[in-house]
Amino acid sequence: MNEWEWRLLEARSGSAARPHAGGALRPGSRVRLRPRVRGADAIDLILAGKVATIESIEEDFEGVQHVAVVLDDDPGRNLGLMRQPGHRFFYAPDELEPCAEESAAPRVPRERASGAAGDEPVLIAGIGNIFLGDDGFGVAVAQRLLTRALPPGVRVVDFGIRSVDLAYELLDWNGTTILVDACPRGGPPGTLCVIDAADDGDHNAAPLDPHAMNPVAMLRLVRSMGSRLNRVLVLGCEPATLGPAEGQLGLSDQVAAVVGRAADLALTLVQRIRRAV
Repeated sequence: MNEWEWRLLEARSGSAARPHAGGALRPGSRVRLRPRVRGADAIDLILAGKVATIESIEEDFEGVQHVAVVLDDDPGRNLGLMRQPGHRFFYAPDELEPCAEESAAPRVPRERASGAAGDEPVLIAGIGNIFLGDDGFGVAVAQRLLTRALPPGVRVVDFGIRSVDLAYELLDWNGTTILVDACPRGGPPGTLCVIDAADDGDHNAAPLDPHAMNPVAMLRLVRSMGSRLNRVLVLGCEPATLGPAEGQLGLSDQVAAVVGRAADLALTLVQRIRRAV
């Protein structure tokens, strides 16, 4: 794109507001994503129903308006507000449902969020790769927990393979963290376990891969950046396979059967953590 094309695009970008049946859409408004089913791609299906904040309303050369949004539960949402790819998504205005009652409420920074007085803040982080069989266990548990009413001060985030995002999240986190992940330990598939993730003192491990999720390497990165982590627990599940099985996409039957029980166990751990504080 040459200079005059860039200036023309800038002149057509950044509308202040757009009328909408459910209320005007404008930068800063919070909306729920309702992508069209017809023609939707995988990202649309994954993000459907999530709440986001409008970053800008932009217009292309044909005069079509596109609404750029940043997910409220994206740990890297500040990157989206800086217009970095991967944290900023575009929707047509009719694919957004205004959240009038939510937009009026003041937002509390995530690192400051907590429950009632005396409640230990807890972050439950689902991690894993959904395309590698039972490695998607943590993601499935996080998604299950997000459908439930959570105790005050408890946050559930599906981090997937975004290890760097989780590392930056933990830099300022002042509570307990529960990592939910597949955990091969030689037991029968579907066996659940809870591990206290203490630093083993080995600082010569492989570097962090930003396109994968290695909890041990991620925790070492956080400590190397000067953060004093509070307690970190791992809620693990013995996998049947850590690769895509032939003719099957998703969790094995043994692991899928314990996703609900693992979600119950995560909330039980929250209760035990708070009783111990």
